[in-house]
Amino acid sequence: MNTRRQFLLSAPLGVLVAATACRNETPSTNSQSTPSTAGAPPTFGTGPGSGPVVTPATFAEAEKLMQVTMSPVERQQAADSWRESLAPYFERRTGPRKVAIADTDAPATLWNPMLPGLVFASSADKFVRTKADPTPLPSSDDAIAFAPVTQLSRWIESRHLTSERLANIYLSRIERLDPKIRSIITLTRDHALARAKAADAEIAAGKYRGPLHGIPYGVKDLLDTKDIPTTYGAEPFRSRVPSADSAVVRRLNDAGAVLLAKLSLGALALNDIWFGGQTMNPWLLEEGASGSSAGPWSGDGRGAGGILHRQRDRREHCQPRDALWRDWPAPDVRPGASHRRDDALLVS
Repeated sequence: MNTRRQFLLSAPLGVLVAATACRNETPSTNSQSTPSTAGAPPTFGTGPGSGPVVTPATFAEAEKLMQVTMSPVERQQAADSWRESLAPYFERRTGPRKVAIADTDAPATLWNPMLPGLVFASSADKFVRTKADPTPLPSSDDAIAFAPVTQLSRWIESRHLTSERLANIYLSRIERLDPKIRSIITLTRDHALARAKAADAEIAAGKYRGPLHGIPYGVKDLLDTKDIPTTYGAEPFRSRVPSADSAVVRRLNDAGAVLLAKLSLGALALNDIWFGGQTMNPWLLEEGASGSSAGPWSGDGRGAGGILHRQRDRREHCQPRDALWRDWPAPDVRPGASHRRDDALLVS
């Protein structure tokens, strides 16, 4: 099998073979020295064996999952060197030099695309709000549900629309439509209504926090929410309840937004199938939603929340489009191709 996957497998094996050959030619007197510094495991291929014992049969079974093919000789080489070649990684996780990494720790490295020698003037982030639209509040709940966030925020600020009413509009649509689409993993009805009532009280008292105050939102079930399950869509984490909010959720809450639901993403953000079933394409219910943002975009298509959060390239969301909020299905969306549109507003 001459494929990129096969190459990615063969290349590391070649390194392992070379490292083994070099080690065999090195006198035993120059073997290894055991470091005592935490987080500094032995050099690649020189440490004592660590981790589970594997056999060629282990790799034969793993090939079925990774869709690669190894020869018997390659399997034997991998099995013989496995515990030594991966010793540094097991050391960091389970060994005597184990390094505890907290969920809030920043990555060790930072990728910076700026070329050497180039200097760019620093600029502060600035929020520019869309100009007010004099459009009056529609009488139809459906028309309100599909209004853009820019308009919803103006209606709430002027108290022509309450956050509680808007939350109930979306909750009603979720109750009616989600059994067919399955885009929601956890519905936070009581939490949402309590937050919406608090937002209305603050706004009535003149304490308006800004354009997101009172706006309902949903986030992928990949973002931690304090005391509300965050499951990654995966059965082993079905009962996982975080003790703190993620940064995105915390900032949304601080802005006065109202959490409606945790949205599907496929198990471990890999597809559209999670422990509650498959998230369906709202434009073609016989088709799966596809992608790790299955819940946000399918909820977007049926007007299920003011803001639906996706973790994607920010460039896709610099100019949020409103087609799906105004008209479902949007005129330029074809069944079967809808998953290629990202129309939700990204808040980060």
